Amino acid sequence: MTADTDTRWGPVWLDDGRVQFRVWAPGSEQLSLRLDGLDTLMQRDERGWFTLEQSSVAPGAAYSFVFPDGFAVPDPASRAQQGDVHGPSLLTNPTAYQWQNADWKGRPWEETVFYELHVGTFTDEGTFRAAIDKLPHLVELGITAIELLPVAQFGGNRGWGYDGVLLYAPHRAYGTPDDLKALVDAAHGHGLMVILDAVYNHFGPDGNYIPKLAPDFFHPERHTPWGGAIAYEKPDVRSYFLDNAIYWLDEFRIDGLRLDAVDQVQDPDSEIELLVELAQVIRERFPDRHIHTTTEDNRNITLLHERGPAGEIVLHSGEWNDDFHNAAHVVATDETDGYYEDFADEPLQKLARTLAEGFAYQGEPAPHNDNKPRGLPSTHLPPTAFVDFLQNHDQVGNRALGERLVSLTDDKLLRVLVAVHLLSPHIPLLFMGEEWGETNPFFFFTDFHGELADAVRNGRRHEFAKFAAFRDEEKQKQIPDPNAADTFTRSKIDWSKAEGSEWLSFYKTLLKLRQDRIVPLLAEAGGESGTIIGGDAGVLVVDWEFGTKRLSLRANLSGETATVPPAIGAILFSEPETSGNADAGTLPPYSMFYALDDR
Repeated sequence: MTADTDTRWGPVWLDDGRVQFRVWAPGSEQLSLRLDGLDTLMQRDERGWFTLEQSSVAPGAAYSFVFPDGFAVPDPASRAQQGDVHGPSLLTNPTAYQWQNADWKGRPWEETVFYELHVGTFTDEGTFRAAIDKLPHLVELGITAIELLPVAQFGGNRGWGYDGVLLYAPHRAYGTPDDLKALVDAAHGHGLMVILDAVYNHFGPDGNYIPKLAPDFFHPERHTPWGGAIAYEKPDVRSYFLDNAIYWLDEFRIDGLRLDAVDQVQDPDSEIELLVELAQVIRERFPDRHIHTTTEDNRNITLLHERGPAGEIVLHSGEWNDDFHNAAHVVATDETDGYYEDFADEPLQKLARTLAEGFAYQGEPAPHNDNKPRGLPSTHLPPTAFVDFLQNHDQVGNRALGERLVSLTDDKLLRVLVAVHLLSPHIPLLFMGEEWGETNPFFFFTDFHGELADAVRNGRRHEFAKFAAFRDEEKQKQIPDPNAADTFTRSKIDWSKAEGSEWLSFYKTLLKLRQDRIVPLLAEAGGESGTIIGGDAGVLVVDWEFGTKRLSLRANLSGETATVPPAIGAILFSEPETSGNADAGTLPPYSMFYALDDR
């Protein structure tokens, strides 16, 4: 189902210039619209939808929904807020922005190189408009898609965005809805796609008034890590998320969505699972645009990413591949705490499996999962079904001290891993600042107050008490307070470090080579394309077949010279440059090459 007029959330501009204000509030028998300070009773239907049509209303008008006891709440589908998440919503004009690149259709999936950024820490100003000035840097780097951490309005001014409560309203601290449209428009003018991180698995703890409006929006008996599970099987609840996805893709011309933690989007009672219907609705609605949706899911399932008979994307384009990151991280750092426990044993072999087959865990017992089986076979999927990364907001920010990988490992080893990552046939993702070797930390930060701030601060420290390095209370005190303004400002990237950076030159070289030589192979990328080839301990040896072409990886991630099987074809790239000899049979320490046979 799509969100029709009867289930559309938020104000609707009618053809005659009037505005229909509407909200689903089955938990109340009476509700009023407060518009510019004047309260008017709304009409209620049998399903609990309240509506009221108003004339002579201008964009910028402030409105709220008021309960019989006088308690006022913002529109849960607010397009903009007058202030914080507790105050009035603002009426916006969805057609006021004048698009400069209205003919943009997007880019094919195989061309995608993601650059994940947090708007608030990407620039000193921390706004949508300020980010526009940095787009030429990303184009020159070789990025084709910027991926914005969630921008839906959340409590306070500072946060990652995963505590959003007004899922239709761009966060006020970043700018207006038209400011976000200007960023998208400018990106399209530079040939960049814009992907938005969308959180459909929970609402944040500050400013969520949906339980008061619609208690049945949630399952009180079923829980996620963040509270009551959402009742997706109910049509009016379901329409909130379907409508939201279409809203971002249509009104803001966003090129796709990254769907957060979909393992918690549990929908067992629907005939069609929400995540399946969401993809179907998007593809039906935008048949002439390249719309790309990706999922984050620790279950290692394949249902959402199966390809059609001609290899075409049917539902979602790709899956964030935590297995690649975790295996590479253990190889780089030898850390085995927490979820890295699953990769403590033979991490290099697990890394090879992710490159050749997709997931490292395809049904094997996982130690961090109480040795229960994790995952499903993934070899039948093409390599482009997997989004790989060496760093992202989670993997950096969920460290106690927010260290980036460049601060945790040897540069020689890291250069090998970066080259392996960016030239593999998987879809690569970079985290902002990674390209110049940024060493500023990226912390977990929030802007909560009172008891909620205490709970977040203490919960964070309690979480890390399970790690050997932070079992001592004095060590725990070194963990930055998420609510301190300094924790946020210290997380901003330092653009002055980009000038003259050897890392930046390295990344540019690799991404240029990727677009010129790897991307043309990917149109023929099918399942069962990767094969792990044997070699000495400490080596990574994988071949991929693309029709008549073969891509070969040979990498030595150890400190000793290693034997590797020879590769067929010409050297595409080697690190260091002198290590590139397809027939040599040996590789020096911390070296690699890709070879391409394009018979």
